[in-house]
Amino acid sequence: MFIDTHCHLSKEDYDDIDKVIMEDKEAEVDKIVVSGCSREAIDEVMTFKDTYDMVYVTIGYHPEYVDSVTLKDLDYLKSLLGEKKIIGIGEIGLDYHYTKDKQIWLFEEQLKIAEEFKLPVVIHSRDATQDTINTLKKYNVKGIIHCFSGSLETAKIYISMGFLLGIGGVVTFKNSKLKDVVKEIPIDSIVLETDSPYLTPVPYRGKVNSSKYLEYIAKFISDIKNISVEELAEITSKNASSLFDFNK
Repeated sequence: MFIDTHCHLSKEDYDDIDKVIMEDKEAEVDKIVVSGCSREAIDEVMTFKDTYDMVYVTIGYHPEYVDSVTLKDLDYLKSLLGEKKIIGIGEIGLDYHYTKDKQIWLFEEQLKIAEEFKLPVVIHSRDATQDTINTLKKYNVKGIIHCFSGSLETAKIYISMGFLLGIGGVVTFKNSKLKDVVKEIPIDSIVLETDSPYLTPVPYRGKVNSSKYLEYIAKFISDIKNISVEELAEITSKNASSLFDFNK
């Protein structure tokens, strides 16, 4: 059974959430971790965790929304963290594709919350590798580097810091160099993710992604690692379960 450690679920992206969940189960996905990244998304994913047994959530403010996040929003985030099935803070981080203003402030405020509540973090980093690493080193947190697509050197740095690497559909793309990195890193440092509805793996690239396609990512990685899909599923699920408290 697979665990999708990072996906997005919303009525805006999917016409029939019940159907999506049913298809995920049929594809032997046992658990999905849904990320709520804005105030509106957080409120929506909270309803999903209460409706579907297989849904767990991480909540936090994506750097894309830095200009609209206030201290009141951070207080709201903290007020929710005692609820069941909230298992992490994320996705949070740095994305210098957008304005840099206030991003490190927002990142650090949420890392403080994660540290205070002893919750793992799910990290988004784009065009900001060194600042991401330097900021994470300030806090006693562990978690997942979501949608990792960096170099082997960067992978080794994150792994040495105790982070797991979230590997998704990008690894299946024809021109992706990620497969070369995955070949060299220990399987104990890998978790599976889809980032659905985005980054759909080959052979379904171009379609709306969902957790049901996790098996194609798993098959691709298992071929790289020269192990069975079943063994890969067992190890990556164990990795995810060692980080997230699915008994909450």
